[in-house]
Amino acid sequence: MKIKIRGVRGSIPTADPDTTYYGGNTSCADVSEEGWRLVLDGGSGMRYSNTGSRPENKRIDILLTHLHLDHILGLGFFQPLFDPGMEIHIWGPASSSQTLRSRLTRYLSPPLFPVMIRNLPCRLSLHEIDNSEFEIGPFTVQSGYVIHPGPTVGYRVKGRHAVFCYIPDHEPALGRHGMLADPKWVSGINLAAGADLLLHDSQYSMEEYPYRTGWGHSSMDDALHFASMAGVKHLLLAHHDPAHSDAQLNAMFGDLQKRNSYPFPYELAAEGMEIELP
Repeated sequence: MKIKIRGVRGSIPTADPDTTYYGGNTSCADVSEEGWRLVLDGGSGMRYSNTGSRPENKRIDILLTHLHLDHILGLGFFQPLFDPGMEIHIWGPASSSQTLRSRLTRYLSPPLFPVMIRNLPCRLSLHEIDNSEFEIGPFTVQSGYVIHPGPTVGYRVKGRHAVFCYIPDHEPALGRHGMLADPKWVSGINLAAGADLLLHDSQYSMEEYPYRTGWGHSSMDDALHFASMAGVKHLLLAHHDPAHSDAQLNAMFGDLQKRNSYPFPYELAAEGMEIELP
């Protein structure tokens, strides 16, 4: 399983010179195995997924965690959607009020975007999911609702030999007294359990989080605690706050390392990272 990180910023893209090392594009990651390709989320980093090779089966599956703008604004710039020879499947969380198509149409239509979703020339299929499990080529994908405003899921992607868990927007420490002690009651824990690699929300520092509780995001410390409870083998801290420069992220990470000691490696996710599992 090959993973390419295309976007790691949260909330809004940044184009500041002091955010170039970790990257300013919002959430997106490519996963490929045996000629099949998944694109996780459609943030602004999705535009760089256009550089990937065209799958031999002419199919790409896009797995959306939720429909906040920073996770879908790259959809209209994803070139395979405009290729009539491509088969595109978009998977996204179900809503009790509107279909996935109607919600995506609110963005992919004027005045927000010049091309309507119904006019895309690719062979497009939309799939509504909840706490689901489904097969895509060599992948077994498990989705599950997690704590974040609006219908939001995380994904557990199991290939032939490895598991990648992707939860870029998540606030598992929203209990009365923070994260619950019993793992079975912690949001998202079943998705991350034993994963070879977990990419997880870590937007805030420990000092910032108390002033942003309930906003749907995690502190770096809580992300580490969550990964430890899940028994993951490697953690990527992602969804960096747009207000945090590279220097600030490095300082926050240095403080994090001084406070925490865990038996698994953890690091800040950076745009352009390539990881091969196992």
